[in-house]
Amino acid sequence: MMRLPWFEYRAPKTVAEAARILAGEGPDAMLIAGGTDLLPNMKRRQMAPKVLVSLKNIPDLRKNGTAYGAGLTLTQIVSSNAPKALRQAAHQVATVHLRNMGTLGGNLCLDTRCNYYNQNYEWRKAIDFCLKKDGDICWVATASKRCVAMSSTDCAPALLALGARVKLVSSRGEREIALDELYNNDGIEYLKRRPDEILTEVRIADSLSSTYWKLRRRGAFDFPVLGVAAARSNDGVRIALGAVASRPFLVEKAGEFLTGKTLSDDVIDEASRLVASRAKPMDNADLDLYWRKDVAAQFARYALRELRGDDMRETRLRIARQLV
Repeated sequence: MMRLPWFEYRAPKTVAEAARILAGEGPDAMLIAGGTDLLPNMKRRQMAPKVLVSLKNIPDLRKNGTAYGAGLTLTQIVSSNAPKALRQAAHQVATVHLRNMGTLGGNLCLDTRCNYYNQNYEWRKAIDFCLKKDGDICWVATASKRCVAMSSTDCAPALLALGARVKLVSSRGEREIALDELYNNDGIEYLKRRPDEILTEVRIADSLSSTYWKLRRRGAFDFPVLGVAAARSNDGVRIALGAVASRPFLVEKAGEFLTGKTLSDDVIDEASRLVASRAKPMDNADLDLYWRKDVAAQFARYALRELRGDDMRETRLRIARQLV
């Protein structure tokens, strides 16, 4: 049985109080919201904070209106008036039980994943630890000086396509940045959020239509091995990819190509090719990496056809095994 390490638990009632605790405790402290990712990582000794600062009792993090509070659960996002892509992404995270606990902010800050990292302590010790935790070599790309663990958030690609911005608050003040600026393409230092900052809310630009498509081994409960989001607004079409790098990212060339164009079959095929050219998965997750790259074009095609207005329910039932 894997047990949690010892830690102190703080339960502030306001963002300001949480920020003060986080600043005061320094690197010994970590934030916890739903804990669906952090607690398993602590049991595997991938993380061992001495202090957990809970965000669960802060009402300001659960607002749902012009902005979405980072403390909203994924279940609340699914039942909200959020754009379709975000609701679809939230709906496909894990199971009902975990969506009832996991939060929007937690999913955006989700730890990167790798077959050589997401194992218990004894397993990792037996093969010699990896670059991401306790070791000095990446077992996926042994010549790499950078960890290539992949981003596993579902909500981030959807929100990138929707042009989202996030607010970060610390005891020193607050700042608002485009969601794209939150991520590094590095499996270890995957967030640009400062250690003393709290992600408090997400603002979404207006969109006419949006969609999110997820590839995973199991249809009911699994992390993504590919995520494709697309959204159309008055400014054009944005397409974002997830789970094919250490960060989610916009496929800007595809968006530029689609500017001013009608979504005909030929246009969709060319845009999908551009999307697939940017997908560079590594051999650190389920399913063959070359197939995952090839199927990126097909999933981009599904997303763009749905934006066009095609009835994709039968395909979605076959791929996701549910209508979302």
